[in-house]
Amino acid sequence: MTASLKAVGVSADLPALMSELAAQARVAARALGLASTAQKNQALDAIERAIRANAAAILKANAEDVTDARASGATSAFVDRLTLTQARVDAMADGVRVVREIDDPVGRITESWQRPNGMTIERVRVPLGVVAVIFESRPNVCADAGVLCLKSGNAVILRGGSDSFRSCHAIHDCLVQGLREAGLPEAAITLVPTRDRAAVGLLLSGLNGGIDVIVPRGGKSLVARVEAEARVPVFAHLEGVNHVYVDGAADLAMAKSIVLNAKMRRPGVCGAAETLLVDRASASKTLKPLVEMLIEAGCEVRGDVAVQGVDARVKPATDDDWDTEYEDAIIAARVVDGISDAIDHIQRHGSHHTDAIVTEDSKTAARFLNEVDSAIVLHNASTQFADGGEFGFGAEIGIATGKFHARGPVGAEQLTSFKYRVHGTGQTRP
Repeated sequence: MTASLKAVGVSADLPALMSELAAQARVAARALGLASTAQKNQALDAIERAIRANAAAILKANAEDVTDARASGATSAFVDRLTLTQARVDAMADGVRVVREIDDPVGRITESWQRPNGMTIERVRVPLGVVAVIFESRPNVCADAGVLCLKSGNAVILRGGSDSFRSCHAIHDCLVQGLREAGLPEAAITLVPTRDRAAVGLLLSGLNGGIDVIVPRGGKSLVARVEAEARVPVFAHLEGVNHVYVDGAADLAMAKSIVLNAKMRRPGVCGAAETLLVDRASASKTLKPLVEMLIEAGCEVRGDVAVQGVDARVKPATDDDWDTEYEDAIIAARVVDGISDAIDHIQRHGSHHTDAIVTEDSKTAARFLNEVDSAIVLHNASTQFADGGEFGFGAEIGIATGKFHARGPVGAEQLTSFKYRVHGTGQTRP
């Protein structure tokens, strides 16, 4: 961001401010799209070093955000999503390093063929242009989105939540430092410098062609608003109503480990399990240990009649529970009649985000992976692996649950489109 825009601040005419941000990002996108891999990697190397060197400043800013959030009565899950620790800052920097080391998708020829007339046609990856990322409480999104867009040759406009305002500014300072050291335009990674909620509406308008795609990262209400109002394409998931199905052929020890991790590692992330399905064929052996384990770990269990029958502490599940993303230490649990019933339940109530099966039966696992229509399906692994970093992308800009262009974790490659390059020797069309 230029000094003039910093000086304008929140007192400026907001539409004019946002239009200027988009105009500068558009210019930066052209420069970044033509930047060499070496120059982009130089910036990423400097960003990693800046994050590590400025960890204390980032944590100080974050502590102030967390204090305000707690004072406002934020839930424990919300505070967890907002909170940065030294380990999380280190992980943020590690993610930048991984992004630097992945192959540059820009300019990659994905297909090439020759026509009978002698022309050669190539399909080559190109940046999308200007990406707007609207996110809420998780400040690490600022770094993830910034470096992924940088690697993929896209300029990005970041609009963080008011709760993470200070944290995002501290992280953004590190991103800008990296751009500056590599000689890339600072407007390539822009942070909207105001808490004014009207900025979101202006981004959704597309700012007169200034924005090419929007990525929302936040709760159901934010994503629903973006999908309803956006005038440009959106990469989004509405919610993560994720399931773990414990099949009759599951190993109980493995099932306990996966279910506990899927729900309780970080209950507030979009990859957390929200529903446990247990095969009736093995429920007499597996259901009680699973329910007791969750309750003893501090998780509230809401179950059907069969689940209520194994532990008096289980609360009755309502119809709404099967469709709810709790983002908290709460899980809905139901006994199902085998793999067909489990798949039917997921089809009716899931959000096409992430679903897992625990089983030692390879045929049952193959059917689950083939028939469950979700962006991510797992066999004998926790749903908490629904993360770009865990997929080897270094980071993610979000999880896309639609079926157009990108699906699942959106990394650097998914932030590119393609064009056709045609090489001729003087051919004309008859």
